[in-house]
Amino acid sequence: MQRNNFNIPLLIGGATTSKAHTAVKIDPQYKEAVVHVNDASRAVTVVGDLLQKETSAAYKKRIKEDYDDFRDKFLKRSVKKEYKTIEEARENRFKIDWERSNIKKPNVLGFQVIENQELDTLVPYIDWTPFFRSWELHGKYPDILTDAIVGKEATDLFTDAQKMLQEILENKLLTAKAVFGLFPANTVNTDDIEVKRSGDGEIFHFRTLRQQLQRREGVADYALADFIAPKDSGVQDYMGAFCVTAGFGTAELAAEYEKNLDDYSSIMIKALADRLAEAFAEYLHKAVRTNYWGYATGEKLSNEELIKESYKGIRPAPGYPACPDHLEKLTIWDLLNVENTIGVKLTDSLAMWPAASVSGYYFANPEARYFGLGKIKDALGGRFCQQEGYFYAGSFKMVGT
Repeated sequence: MQRNNFNIPLLIGGATTSKAHTAVKIDPQYKEAVVHVNDASRAVTVVGDLLQKETSAAYKKRIKEDYDDFRDKFLKRSVKKEYKTIEEARENRFKIDWERSNIKKPNVLGFQVIENQELDTLVPYIDWTPFFRSWELHGKYPDILTDAIVGKEATDLFTDAQKMLQEILENKLLTAKAVFGLFPANTVNTDDIEVKRSGDGEIFHFRTLRQQLQRREGVADYALADFIAPKDSGVQDYMGAFCVTAGFGTAELAAEYEKNLDDYSSIMIKALADRLAEAFAEYLHKAVRTNYWGYATGEKLSNEELIKESYKGIRPAPGYPACPDHLEKLTIWDLLNVENTIGVKLTDSLAMWPAASVSGYYFANPEARYFGLGKIKDALGGRFCQQEGYFYAGSFKMVGT
């Protein structure tokens, strides 16, 4: 908006936003008004204040000054954190005894494509708790249905969701697809994972980021590369990548609802498509663990245990705490040829389209765990990967030349 010289006020809202984030990170980047709206019911009042000709300028000025003051106080009270150099963090990496590690070679190496997944099989894998959260109803399913405060609203919403879900299943309104693969892999250069694509033998590199925050003695500085055997260990390891979607058909249905002024149903179809996509990711991960990779053939877990991630191995995704760099999606898309295979695209900002899609990695090592990267240091110097056209300044990747 700033680059294109917009003069339109920007409203920020939603469950993952805050006044602090808006004031500290967003407001300084835009010369026009930026307003955090913490509840949808306040949006009308805020828009009214912004549009009121007589008072609009004063309101915008007051908001800017308020955020300036908030930002100043926020930055002053921030605790100064200590960081390790990237070299120190790599030396303190999480170490696995690879000579004793019993690595299971996947039963099926290479690509697998699912052109049209039966939606009925995904329903038992749905985690309904995030569904209610997307409607600003907070509580854990199924307890939320009997909650003293939001129970009635949650029950009515759930009834409507079940009705629409049944319609989706009976009339096959949505199409679910997937592409995934398991490949030989090894860690190189401490933080990078080298993957060899089956068939053509092409090599791909996933760049992982390493924790650098100074912590107590004995606590390792993790990177996802730690869970894959180093190439110089002589141990052949493996990892997987995937992309699933349940979103084909969602945009058309939502547009039809909106055309009929039925915004409620438009939001509902998107929310259900999201739940089915997440359920597909859960369903497929189970199939990988028990069949395609086969390192957990005896696994018998309930849906509640699956939601709690009580299984062996992890399924992190670019953009999430352990690997926040969305640029790594580009490598997943190249490795799996995602767009040409199942039609899921990446936008300019690396969001997936259809939106009801999930992508990520498969790690099988029993010591693999989820972690939060946290903040990391800028590093002087860097390395340029001529083969892929990325420049690495410390742990930051910049596309281009």
